[in-house]
Amino acid sequence: MSRHANTDHPVHDVFVKRHSPYAIDPSRDVSEDDVNSLLEAARWAMSSYNDQPWRYVVASKSRNAQLWDSVLNCLVEPNQAWAQHAPVLMLGLYQQNFAFNGEPNGVALHDLGAASAFLTIEATARGLCVHQMGGIVPEKIVETFSIPDGLKPATALAVGYYLEGGDESDERVKRDAAPRTRKPFSEIIIAS
Repeated sequence: MSRHANTDHPVHDVFVKRHSPYAIDPSRDVSEDDVNSLLEAARWAMSSYNDQPWRYVVASKSRNAQLWDSVLNCLVEPNQAWAQHAPVLMLGLYQQNFAFNGEPNGVALHDLGAASAFLTIEATARGLCVHQMGGIVPEKIVETFSIPDGLKPATALAVGYYLEGGDESDERVKRDAAPRTRKPFSEIIIAS
């Protein structure tokens, strides 16, 4: 089944192929080199004043099962149900104040999003998939990982390979079979 986007205007193929599946193949690991390259792509995202306020907790099930379990347990239960199949789980956090002057960074969450988007595009180019989620338990993240004041948990990411030809009775596979849709192009433009 093709999960490619039907775009209204031509875009690079990596954007057409990118999707956020629930059905991630638990039998395929993600190499440490690939994980490092995803994080390197995130490192080069743009940010206000080049502050780079994003931080990640990165857990590979095959390389550190205890850390991976800790990350999984910081997700809301509905996300745990499908994310437990992902070989790599990450938590995305952001520094709330600028490093250079200590003032609040009003776009830090935007910058974390940009970094995670870069990470996702690199993953797609490598044949991997990333499912980003907001369903986390921030207080549990702070407690579990002794997060210092000023650093705020915001998202989680499941990284792996799409489960090709999964059991059609599997709820994850059913969710992924739904048509991919977006708002009309004209609806996202306020003025042009």
